[in-house]
Amino acid sequence: MQNDQVFIIAEIGINHNGDIEIAKKLISMAKQAGCDAVKFQKRTIDVVYSTEVLAAPRESPWGKTTREQKEGLEFGKKEYDIIDNYCREIGIDWFASAWDIPSQNFLAPYNLKYNKIASAMLLHWDFVKRVADEKKLTFISTGMCTMADIDKAVGIFKSSGGPFVLLHTVSVYPCKDEECNVLMIKTLKDRYKCKVGYSGHEVGVLPSLLAVACGAEVIERHITLDRAMYGSDQAASLERRGIEIIVRDCRAVKAVLGNGAKTYSDGEKSIAKKLRYFMGNV
Repeated sequence: MQNDQVFIIAEIGINHNGDIEIAKKLISMAKQAGCDAVKFQKRTIDVVYSTEVLAAPRESPWGKTTREQKEGLEFGKKEYDIIDNYCREIGIDWFASAWDIPSQNFLAPYNLKYNKIASAMLLHWDFVKRVADEKKLTFISTGMCTMADIDKAVGIFKSSGGPFVLLHTVSVYPCKDEECNVLMIKTLKDRYKCKVGYSGHEVGVLPSLLAVACGAEVIERHITLDRAMYGSDQAASLERRGIEIIVRDCRAVKAVLGNGAKTYSDGEKSIAKKLRYFMGNV
């Protein structure tokens, strides 16, 4: 992460729908838009979900049960090897949010720069400690959590000595703009004295821009080739033009905000000579 600009993560998650060619198109889209990294999700299906849940009926392109749907969306070593090679080839970092300890172990050989703890995993304290002990920069989403939960997670990371960024998150998909509560970014900064970002699930761009104005140093947004594609995250994702706007405008916010000090620039002085002519020399 660079200190002088907003770090932007394109969350691919499972929007690849189990197709490595779609994944590569999304990676390329993120790179072309100017994102700093892409993120996936990794699950060990039989650890994350119960036998009853996996056996439940669920219509999907892969079959009629939840197991078939979950397995259809899951990438294995073959696909992640391709992702790793492709990201190195085009020059963009990648990482993934593991949803269980075996998945975190699966990701370890790739020697990724970053870790991510999803909101759903933040109360799995053994997992949080396992990630913290790697001492990689970790993005911690804080959706579905109380302040006491965040206190505990921050305590674990501080005890481990591992660097972290808290991401303000509202775990609603998609999230209405009026539910985004971006002022929470200031609350997190004041309470924890750490880097803070925003992981958004809204359909537009305004909350992300306001998040940067509130001090967010990291923006994470889901991306998709087409919001109408199959998948639970597609509707809360940005298509190509959306992520391009996020990158362009989030990085312009700091320049627009300035430093808050009153200035009287040479440009203004030039205009003053024209508009204050009746006052003589100014």
